Amino acid sequence: MSATNLTPQEAVELGEAVEAVETAPGRIMAGEMAEQPAVLRRLLDEGAPRIRAIAEQIAARKPRFVLLTARGTSDNAALYAKYLIEILLGKPAGLTSMSTTTAYGARPDLTDVLVITVSQSGGSPDLVASTKAAREAGAITLAVTNSPGSPLAEVSEFHIDVLAGPEKALPATKTYTAELLALYLFVEGLRGGDGFVAKALPELAERILGRREEVKALAGRYRFAERLVLTSRGYGYPTAKEAALKLMETSYIPALSFSGADLLHGPLAMVDNVSPVIAIVTDGKGGEALQPVLDRLRGRGADLVVIGSQESVEAASAGFVLPTEGVAEEVQPILEILPLQMLAYEVTIARGQDPDAPRALAKVTETR
Repeated sequence: MSATNLTPQEAVELGEAVEAVETAPGRIMAGEMAEQPAVLRRLLDEGAPRIRAIAEQIAARKPRFVLLTARGTSDNAALYAKYLIEILLGKPAGLTSMSTTTAYGARPDLTDVLVITVSQSGGSPDLVASTKAAREAGAITLAVTNSPGSPLAEVSEFHIDVLAGPEKALPATKTYTAELLALYLFVEGLRGGDGFVAKALPELAERILGRREEVKALAGRYRFAERLVLTSRGYGYPTAKEAALKLMETSYIPALSFSGADLLHGPLAMVDNVSPVIAIVTDGKGGEALQPVLDRLRGRGADLVVIGSQESVEAASAGFVLPTEGVAEEVQPILEILPLQMLAYEVTIARGQDPDAPRALAKVTETR
């Protein structure tokens, strides 16, 4: 039956059904999570050649070391890049404290230093000001954003567009995974690599995002949670931090993220036999380094959920198996965050809240 042949009552019911879909809590976030495989493909197909060209120009200038500047979700992407730079390039890398420049007026000598500023919007005044100051202090400046016309892109010598398309939900999802992939491709370009190990990511991401019911079942464990602990080591640590941020900003559950090593240095004392803990177990050296932490958590009777390989999930009380066989450890974070984004979404919905509109948040945070 066509819409023109509907009875008045049927037309009303159809209108109500359409309105329910269009106004459903979390509709925007869910749609943007679903876009991620397409965003990753676009970045690999269209963005990779441009990123490689920028990387070649910067590599020719032989930067001494790298500083990374970011806030919020992008700060977690920057931390991921720090691991890439130190492990794959053997160069020292650090995360900056912008207030040293914007509040205290410090002007360190940054001659031949690569300063990478990561920001979805490219609009935060402190990011723009600190990048401008870094360039004036002699740095090679690179902005990685989802907004090529942004103030940050304009003050930077180089710019990488992560090609994620407009992101309307307040919790960042597709821009985060796009930032990770863009940063990986850039670091690969600096060392003359082709980024081939990332080619399988879009298909694997589709497979993970198609397993919503598994995540929904896990979410039931946290509907009434008063706090969560997330932990990982190595490349997985930025994932733990980003997952904690997503859970806090959408469901308002206090979520604490720790490196596994730091967890053993004191915070483990707060974990007991009813404490919910999520461990991201990267398939590789980071996951191996996390094993003593997992043993201690099991010994304390923690409610342990693992995001990782089949073997690591089987050793926990529950989890989500990632398709990481044959996937290089350095790109696994692009897959690891996907079930955790879905978890934040499902927990929020289960708690009767709208993940599209977390309270007290704005899309562009104007810190100074």
